[in-house]
Amino acid sequence: MARNDGIDPSAPPSGSGCADCLAGDGPGWWFHLRRCARCGHVGCCDSSPSQHATRHFERSGHPIVQSFEPGESWFWSYALEAEVQGEALAPPTHHPVSQPVPGPSGKVPGDWKSRLHR
Repeated sequence: MARNDGIDPSAPPSGSGCADCLAGDGPGWWFHLRRCARCGHVGCCDSSPSQHATRHFERSGHPIVQSFEPGESWFWSYALEAEVQGEALAPPTHHPVSQPVPGPSGKVPGDWKSRLHR
């Protein structure tokens, strides 16, 4: 497969949860996670309250994310607003299976479903 300029397969993920939520930006919890395919930044999805993965794209210009959910391997291009082909990224390829969804444990409000963006 030809190398995509939006992907650096050697960049490890920034952690096992949304880096920005864990740093105190926003309410501190997420629904699903996305990993920047260029730098490894892990951010929360657009259904999450803070939508950090999209904000990372807007700030950095890094156009491609991969799902950081167990059992999912799809890539998304913000620039094309479409799924794209990707290449294998450095492990781990998803957050720990033991990590709850939504997460992280202890931070998710009881009414979390009503707080999701649709």
